[in-house]
Amino acid sequence: MRLSARVDYALRAVAELASVTGEAASGRSRPVTADQIARAQEIPPKFLESILLQLRRGGIVQAQRGPEGGYWLARPAGKISLAEVIRVIDGPLAHVRGQRPEELGYHGAARALQEVWIALRASEREILELVTVADVAGGTLPGRVVELAADPRAWT
Repeated sequence: MRLSARVDYALRAVAELASVTGEAASGRSRPVTADQIARAQEIPPKFLESILLQLRRGGIVQAQRGPEGGYWLARPAGKISLAEVIRVIDGPLAHVRGQRPEELGYHGAARALQEVWIALRASEREILELVTVADVAGGTLPGRVVELAADPRAWT
């Protein structure tokens, strides 16, 4: 699986919002500025601004301008999956040469590849929809994720 820098930064930003605003455990408190997020997560500020705009348009965050302004999660962190954030930033989870796996037309000996790509997407989706922003911000990942990550082969 290959994640873009935009996705990595978006996931880090929403985890930071959940953590700083107390969203990992409860409801919204105070808005957090883009500069605060950028500093905390070492994200280039201009790049972060465009990512936050995408997240706002995608319904992940809300924003308020002005001296009391900033960003906060649009819903409880436990209701936002990593898959949702990834889709808002980069679109569908799995593509092969820019196409969805079910749209590919393999023939002959390569025909089974289509099923492999669909299974890969299903596997990615299983984990990314299972893990929420609250899980990441709170540092308590679902058991299945912990189990998979504990396998030494997962790290190589």
